Amino acid sequence: MSNQSTHVFHRHLQRTPPMAVSGKGVYLTDASGKSYIDASGGAAVSCLGHAHPDVLAAMHAQIDKLAYAHTSFFTTEVAEQLADKLIETAPAGMSHVYFVSGGSEAMEATLKMARQYFVEIGQPQRQHFIARRQSYHGNTLGALAIGGNQWRREPFAPILMPVTHVAPCYPYREQLAGETPEQYGLRLAQELEQAIVAQGPQRVIAFIAETVGGATAGVLTAVPGYFKAVREVCDRHGVLLILDEVMCGMGRTGTLHACEQEGVTPDLMAVAKGLGAGYQPIGAVLAQAGIVDAMRAGSGFFQHGHTYLGHAVACAAALAVQHVFERDQLMPQVRARGDYLQRLMHSTWSQHPHVGDIRGRGLFWGIELVQDRAAKKPFDPSRKLHARAKQEAMARGLMVYPMGGTVDGLLGDHILLAPPFIASESELTLIVERLSVAIDAAIAAN
Repeated sequence: MSNQSTHVFHRHLQRTPPMAVSGKGVYLTDASGKSYIDASGGAAVSCLGHAHPDVLAAMHAQIDKLAYAHTSFFTTEVAEQLADKLIETAPAGMSHVYFVSGGSEAMEATLKMARQYFVEIGQPQRQHFIARRQSYHGNTLGALAIGGNQWRREPFAPILMPVTHVAPCYPYREQLAGETPEQYGLRLAQELEQAIVAQGPQRVIAFIAETVGGATAGVLTAVPGYFKAVREVCDRHGVLLILDEVMCGMGRTGTLHACEQEGVTPDLMAVAKGLGAGYQPIGAVLAQAGIVDAMRAGSGFFQHGHTYLGHAVACAAALAVQHVFERDQLMPQVRARGDYLQRLMHSTWSQHPHVGDIRGRGLFWGIELVQDRAAKKPFDPSRKLHARAKQEAMARGLMVYPMGGTVDGLLGDHILLAPPFIASESELTLIVERLSVAIDAAIAAN
């Protein structure tokens, strides 16, 4: 399809993507009949693959009963059931779930919840957020403001609220020589504390972080003890901890919530992508009881809302996804398949001259590409290696999630893998084989 023949406002206005017409399991098929392995779950969304019969059946059944009822008038049985299930498996102290339509909306809601909480308890002077560089929290204005990716922020900087950004947990590039992982984590926590003090502890609302860094930094996993140290800093200054698990949560890293592996509980947590597995647009905020209780005892409502909150069909899809997770014991499977994928990636690329780092957990992995491995020197950004890698992968029937600006928003290229939880070992092998050829072709072509 030529770009001139479409009236869809596509992401890229100089080219139109292939037309997807069907999906089954880990594959998507386009209008020409070509099949692609969905090795990234789209954007780490399709955790159950495509056309899962249980989810489709749940959606059909819900449509036959009720598709939509506005939440200013009604609740629905399926929304109540989904909330019950999510709280049953939530981090300790979580009491309520606020449903939205996606990750950006979820993060936007956390900001307003956090601010309103302090207004309700008589601390309206708290009005500042602290987040991390090279983070991504969504594309709505509030979420974009707390995000730390310069390339995304720059065009809209004049209309973004001021936010302080501290260093990400990026050991491949920022852990010092002679510094243990634990010492590095403590140094980052001290930087956060200094940022809180510099703002004035009574002015800071929350510290916001992706539990495992996602799209903009290529799957940054925290060093041991980092999040516990961060939690202690926040508690010391009465600052809320907001964790963004939109991409890394809902089983992606091998536990339902990524923060389980860090031994911390946030005050607010956003989930989305894997919550509905792409079958319907849905996201959610999980909130600690103390925050909800403060609103209930104060104004009695959350001053926020969207038209499609708690959409019945979306909730039905997400509830079915949760049931499949449990019935098929997918968390242990994600860990086992993740171990297999890790071994495969290391055997393929651990000595590759242009693969600087392989990092991840569960079925969430990133590969950082470098021009000079010994010096960790990135490729010239004008080469747009990440875009070439995507093109070469698509040509070979493989969907991956590459991104540029890995290091600082300008320099660096990485490729993100987030295959469906149902992927077999043979399918994971095929993913790595095709990606290996695509990476080499992309580097040779530049």
